[in-house]
Amino acid sequence: MTTYDTQPADPPAVGRATTPNTLVALDDRVWELQFDQPRIERLRSLSVEDAPLRVPDLDGAGLGERLARVEVLLTGWGTPRLDAGRLARLPRLHTVLHCAGSVRPVVSPELWRRGIAVSSSADINAEPVAEFTCAAVVMAAKKAPFLAADARRHREDWSYRERRGTRSTTGLTVGLVGFSRIGRRVARMLVERLPDVTCLVSDPFADPAEVAAVGARLVTLEEMLPRLDVLSIHAPQLPATYRMIGAAQLAALPDHACLINTARGSLVDTAALEQECVRGRLHAVLDVTDPEPLPSDSPLYDLPNVVITPHIAGSLDEETRRMTDGALDELARVVAGRPLQRQVREAELDRMA
Repeated sequence: MTTYDTQPADPPAVGRATTPNTLVALDDRVWELQFDQPRIERLRSLSVEDAPLRVPDLDGAGLGERLARVEVLLTGWGTPRLDAGRLARLPRLHTVLHCAGSVRPVVSPELWRRGIAVSSSADINAEPVAEFTCAAVVMAAKKAPFLAADARRHREDWSYRERRGTRSTTGLTVGLVGFSRIGRRVARMLVERLPDVTCLVSDPFADPAEVAAVGARLVTLEEMLPRLDVLSIHAPQLPATYRMIGAAQLAALPDHACLINTARGSLVDTAALEQECVRGRLHAVLDVTDPEPLPSDSPLYDLPNVVITPHIAGSLDEETRRMTDGALDELARVVAGRPLQRQVREAELDRMA
């Protein structure tokens, strides 16, 4: 039986150019989605020529010799966790470049113990989520999706236009829970694009100066909630954030306020939100839910003051190739002997998505 040393090869020193032996670990669907021919050619130009260039999993019986040569691994949606057993088959691995958002499904204690460098395209995935959120804020401020649902029932009687509170972006107050990659982008976009918006941020880890630099203000959640027209969730899914927006927090929101969730459904107490929305007191735009999807008998499906989308805010279809480009940019930095630009460290995971 072939055995491998569990210590990785030394990563290339910064400033020393090297062309690494690179492998992509993606299943057929993700590979075809994220790697078109130009990106495959770019990958080949940055890698030692070796075959196969891509494997659908890391557990195949015939992969031992190929895996033993790998120095850089490109991962993404569906890549199995790099646990001790799989890492034992990758003795020369020194860098993991993740062509997706969160690295949580891929990393393991053994990976960190071995000192393997990890980079994620989460910053790039944040862009479409922030764009979606800003569009949702504007539509929610105008009550557009909710009035559109009302129109199906009221038809030519336009008196319903007055029943959902203010319909203006002028004087709008938006609260962001979480000054994450996405949260800070949303804050910047809103302040730059809406001339009279007040943007408040609640995040126990945020630097007040960094929040102020994008034109927002850091406050406590309790101080923020009663002032809001729109509440948008951008915190990571962690034990500490489970149902952080519960009955008490929802009750603190003013009548006709709108909750937008593009983060994770578990951050909001679904039962409490159902009660508020069934009463008609609050509006909601939910790209994520808990559970996901909601059961077919959930009352949220049938409410005109609720919009549910099937987890589409993040990178989809051609958008996903921007994350591929980000990983290939990082690979180019490895080749050039430069430090990674989007490196993720173990100590950061306790407050990252």
